[in-house]
Formats: sequence, structure tokens, C-alpha cells
Amino acid sequence: MGKVNFTIDGKEIQAEKGVTILQAARQENIYIPILCDHPALPPEGACRICLVEIEGQRALHPACTYPISEGMAVSTNTPRIRAARKFNLELLISDHPLDCMTCEAAGNCLLQDLAYEYDVTEDRYEGTKHHYSVNDPNPFIQVDRNKCILCRRCVRACREVNGVEAISVFYRGFSAYIGFGADSSMDNSPCEFCGSCVAVCPTGALWPKLSLGEGRPWQVDRIQTTCPYCGVGCQLILEVKDNKIIKVDSAWDGPSNHGWTCVKGRFGYDFVHHPDRLDKPRVRKYLLDGKKKPAAEKRKPEIEGDPWQWVEVDWETALGITADKMLQIRDDHGSESMGFLTSAKCLNEENYLMNKLARQVIGTNSLDHCARL
Repeated sequence: MGKVNFTIDGKEIQAEKGVTILQAARQENIYIPILCDHPALPPEGACRICLVEIEGQRALHPACTYPISEGMAVSTNTPRIRAARKFNLELLISDHPLDCMTCEAAGNCLLQDLAYEYDVTEDRYEGTKHHYSVNDPNPFIQVDRNKCILCRRCVRACREVNGVEAISVFYRGFSAYIGFGADSSMDNSPCEFCGSCVAVCPTGALWPKLSLGEGRPWQVDRIQTTCPYCGVGCQLILEVKDNKIIKVDSAWDGPSNHGWTCVKGRFGYDFVHHPDRLDKPRVRKYLLDGKKKPAAEKRKPEIEGDPWQWVEVDWETALGITADKMLQIRDDHGSESMGFLTSAKCLNEENYLMNKLARQVIGTNSLDHCARL
């Protein structure tokens, strides 16, 4: 599209024609504060915090939506700009709970950071305030509209990224609020609970219910890992406190998911610490003793010493017994007596290895897979 030459705070910059002032500034690591913009979402221009001054222009303009042009001179931090940003922040704070001491998002709240930066210490404007109920009955996400700043990040994430359009803004002016479906609850809307709205929310308006009261942002270790649920390879950030996963965030640099997840990836981590989870392999006692399979009608695995009792072993022992039994069945009944099922959600490499095991080791072509496995 061609290059455009312009300046930001006196620094000469060259950027692609058509990009916004904010995008060009980010490419040059020039800081412009903003609440409503997110690099993964289309610009909205809703918060008016990113206002900048353009030489020759009477009004201030939002950097997130204003395109660059040849010879433009932009200022990002003049007294006029700072005064306008502070005024807009004060308007937001005037209808926002000042409960940072107990808010789950404290320490990870963009509004809190900007209030600190612009010295917004109190509510200067008295008047009517919203008092929404925090009672959305869905099992995954706490919805606190009192902390919503109507940046519409969640609306754009649901519409532009997930393509569901389960979230929208109802009414206008002071009566405007974020709602779901036909102005109902989350679980009574098209919401798929992918958690994209939670990932982009700059305040504590949307928060995972499993994480409530579990820890503050500065108390956790953040560990990047691969989601265990399927073979896509989505990258996740685990927030771990006291060796326990308390929250899952998006990994925006994940090559396969670019920060987005499904409901299982973001909210299905409680199995890790479930008391019924097996963390070691188990085999029947009769297999460990090398005895024949006892009669099924006499099984009493709850009794100590019963041949059907489950016994914890190491992986080498468990895999060795499995391999020996598979070879025994092949030798006694022929290779066609066995079949293999794999999953379309496994990695390609895992399915390839299962193919080699079935065809080259066991000698059968009875191999299938299904996405439902």
C-alpha cells in the first residue's frame, strides 16, 4: 500500500499507509494509553483515553481509529491531552466500584493502572450510580456489570473472533449495559463459554468463577504449556499458586490458537487436582502375580488380596504387561482378532505411531478413528 512519513512527539516515523496512529506508535514502542483497544480486535474508539493532538486540527482525536497521513505531526502527552484523559477517567470512575482492596482484578486491571498514572484518586462527580446484581447463573463466568466500562472488547471478541455474537450492548446512554442473547443470562444465550470475553476484559467485569478468591496476580507463577484436551496444540498460560492451578489465561503468541481457547481449555482444568484422579498406572493383582484370569462372578476388588484388586505400579511394569498380553492374543488367536481405535483429536504423530503398531507389530489392518473418541 506504500509508506507514509510522519512524526510522533517529534520522532520521524515511516509506516504502512492505512494503519492508525496507535498501530504505528506500537510498532515504534511509543506508549499511548487506551482501554477499549486490543491488538487482536478491530478498533472501536469507545473509551476516548487514547486521544492525541494533531498539528492543524482543532479537536483531539482517538489514536486507535485515526489513520496516519503524509506529513502528519502527532503529540501524545501534552497538558491538554493529559487533562482530557484524566477527565474521561474520572467520568468512568464516577460509576465504578472503588473496591480495589478486594477486587479479583486488582493488580491486573487496566483501569486501575490508568487511574494511578493520571492521579485519579476519588469520585469527583456525585449522582445516580448503577447497582447491578451479580447473579448470572452460568457455571463458568462471573458477570459484574458494576465494573463494566462499556469498552465493548467482549462484544468484538465474541463477534469478530468466535463468530457467535452472544454479547451485545443493550439500550443507550446512561442506561447502556452489556447483555447476552436476547437480554438474558449467559447460559440462556448462544454463548459457547470459550472465555474470549474474559481474556480481553480490561477490568474485573468478567472473571472465571473457579478463580474467585484463589489468589491475586502478584501471588502466582505463570507457566506456559500445551492444552491437553486435543491435538490442536493450543498454548495456555497457567496461573499457579502453592502448586495449584487457579486460573488459565490465553497465550497470545500461541501459533495454533493465537490466544483463543475452547471451553475445556480455559475452564476444564479442575481435573488436575481432583481427588479421584489417577496419577499412577494400575493393574489387576492377578496380572501382577502372573496368574490366570479368575472368574468374573467372583471378583471382589475392594477386598485386600483379591485377584481383581487394583495395584499401583510403575509405567514400565504396566506397559510391559500390556505389550505381553497383546502379543499373546495375537499369537493365540491371530492378528485379525485384534482391532485398534485412535482419535482424530490426537496428534498426527500419535496416530502415525498407532498405525505402525497395528500394521507392523500386530499385523492387522483393522484400524479406525473417530472425532468423538
